[in-house]
Amino acid sequence: MSGRQAEVIVAGHICLDIIPTIHGKPARMDALFVPGKLVDVGKAVISTGGAVSNTGIALHQLGCQVSLMGKVGQDLFGETILSILNKYSPTLTEGMIISPDASSSYTIVISPPQTDRIFLHATGANDTYSADDLRTEQLLGARIFHFGYPPLMRSMYMNTGEELILLLKKVKEQGLTVSLDLAKPDPETEAGCADWRSILTGALPYVDICLPSFEEIVYMLHRDRYEIWMKEVGSGDLLTYATGDFLSELAEELLEMGAAVVGLKLGEHGLYVRTTKEVSRLSAIGPCLLSKELQANWLDSEMIVSCFHVDAVGTTGAGDCTIAGFIYGLLQGFELEKTLQTAVGVGAFNVEQADAVSGIPHGSKVWERMDNGWKQREMKLDLANWTMNGDQIWIGPHHKIAEGGR
Repeated sequence: MSGRQAEVIVAGHICLDIIPTIHGKPARMDALFVPGKLVDVGKAVISTGGAVSNTGIALHQLGCQVSLMGKVGQDLFGETILSILNKYSPTLTEGMIISPDASSSYTIVISPPQTDRIFLHATGANDTYSADDLRTEQLLGARIFHFGYPPLMRSMYMNTGEELILLLKKVKEQGLTVSLDLAKPDPETEAGCADWRSILTGALPYVDICLPSFEEIVYMLHRDRYEIWMKEVGSGDLLTYATGDFLSELAEELLEMGAAVVGLKLGEHGLYVRTTKEVSRLSAIGPCLLSKELQANWLDSEMIVSCFHVDAVGTTGAGDCTIAGFIYGLLQGFELEKTLQTAVGVGAFNVEQADAVSGIPHGSKVWERMDNGWKQREMKLDLANWTMNGDQIWIGPHHKIAEGGR
């Protein structure tokens, strides 16, 4: 061990991504996958993926002291994952869990030119992740524990999330601020059929900050509505249904389940956040909101922030990097509005590169670009007749502040 003390721990799902380069003219998938056919491909891009890698490395590049706690097998894929992480910093992998009994998770990404990608994913060691994998001494000195993608980790959603609840409770009892990210499972799988409303009801009393995407949380809490909407939109983009009042409704459900801060990722449209109105619940967040002044700023607020203008190259890991920006803001002791701006700023740096993390600079560079007049996009969601609550701010190109807001 280096003796270096991490301020943020990123745990949960990690995998190895193998992306063959497919040249030539655009081709349909059924033309590629013909029995007996040899498809000539180019060099494979090999990288790490998942919440542990994407959010963790982004936080490292922003300048945070990070420890990663993903789980890999004692195999060649596991060695490759650790090798890639070590190139960023050997200290990142000191908390990684290596299992001799499990195989490492991997994803083969089939991405022909101008064609939607197909992912062949093996969950591997992620399926065996348990509360016992986490030793309490590893948490000493840390301020934030972020856990990502439990829907892609079998032990986390089986038995109505008993293992997930046990793990989060174990961390919260050590006094850390707990953050949770989700993922939308394949509807045809065990994870897709799990009772996510019950799982979240049990887990969120031990979660301070819940940061799912709009699509994920609609799927988990309103499956019937999700299925109707998916039939209505051929493109599969549900964000056309993300009205202001529905965002408030979803956030209120998650707050009532026990979370103190709810952030809903809205893709190219930005980030929405709503916070608890209960002083005692907000103060229980822990080491990231210790001062009374900061608690007063975060209490009973509802905000939506639009994205910054960029020339987008790729969106891989954009949500994970947005979360990294949010956590960075917390660690810096920023007020809520500045934390949201930081989150979408880091997300914007992400999409300027094809991969998940190479575009992420030090946190000071994010704010340097904002201070130099980085423009934000117009909000394109339907926010008409939105009845907001608490401190009400729309942070966009015209910085509209509703009545009663700061």
